[in-house]
Amino acid sequence: MYRNTWMEVDLDAISENVKTIRNICGKKVIAVLKADAYGCGDMEVARAVLKAGAEMIAVSSLDEALMLRNKGCQAEILILGPVNPEHVEMLRRFNLAAAAYSEEWVEKAIQNGVEGIKIHMALDTAMNRIGFKKTETMLKAFTALQQAGALLEGIFTHFCCTDSDRTMTDCQYARFTKMIQALHYPFRWIHCDNSDAALFFQDSLSNSCRVGLALYGISSFTDKLRPALGFYSTISMVKQIAAGETVGYGATYTAKKAEWIATVSVGYADGFVRANQGRLVYVEGMRCEVVGRICMDQLMIRLPSLVPMGTIVELFGPHIPLAIMAAELKTIPYEIISLISGRVTRFYKEDGCLKTEKNARLIQSDIF
Repeated sequence: MYRNTWMEVDLDAISENVKTIRNICGKKVIAVLKADAYGCGDMEVARAVLKAGAEMIAVSSLDEALMLRNKGCQAEILILGPVNPEHVEMLRRFNLAAAAYSEEWVEKAIQNGVEGIKIHMALDTAMNRIGFKKTETMLKAFTALQQAGALLEGIFTHFCCTDSDRTMTDCQYARFTKMIQALHYPFRWIHCDNSDAALFFQDSLSNSCRVGLALYGISSFTDKLRPALGFYSTISMVKQIAAGETVGYGATYTAKKAEWIATVSVGYADGFVRANQGRLVYVEGMRCEVVGRICMDQLMIRLPSLVPMGTIVELFGPHIPLAIMAAELKTIPYEIISLISGRVTRFYKEDGCLKTEKNARLIQSDIF
């Protein structure tokens, strides 16, 4: 690492969380590793969850699935998002499962040959994103796929309000149940629970859960999960400014008295967005305010006293919980970690030690 801004991913905590989730819900775990495992490193997290007992990996696209295969991942992989029907041969070639979500998709996929291809039927029970809404349409598509030789191994829906509306979740589950019962088919994978539902929603129909954010220890329904992520940088300079001096672009902050201002080597190009202005970060037992506009590569904080150059700044982690940060920014933890850019080095903790590092932008052959 040549730049002192990094993210820590605790693979031990992730492994423990998989086991905890399985113990709570009693179902097979499908680990959702979309968007490079929400920016945490797809293959690194995949190894941890599979070792801990996850039975399947889910991703959003064919590209993401192929990235895992190219890195040597041999696990079962489900693509939750749309796959171009013209590319169904890639599903067969790389042993991937795809979602069948509309009549049009099924018709075109069959034209390109689906014999032996693993399919999960996607049902839309309220999200109005992708999936079959009507039982009749679903039955027609299912029959067509079955006659074409597809391997119909799974069926799923996606809850939209598990963190806020139990009534909506119950209604979705009732629709899901009714549509599955209309098929009278022994699916290997039946899944509707996302991270939150896996930890509180008890049902007798589904046998699998799709877990994303809970892998990293974030949940509204249990305190049994271990936080697995931290985002850090360091102080590159400290100066004292006088009352009336301003800080940063647009001079949006003015010192009311003599103040210590530190420059930190992280900015919005790293994923620490400008909306963090005015929030607190953690420095050696102190909570310090981000003052002035956040720059592309740097930001400034107000210190209560002088600290040395190189002092670590926690942007989120043990002292600045990610869930609280998300609430303060009026967003969700998914967005925050997914936005951390590829130029931020990832450190991976295993067996209690930081063992490996990865930087998507630093290619060794370009230097040595």
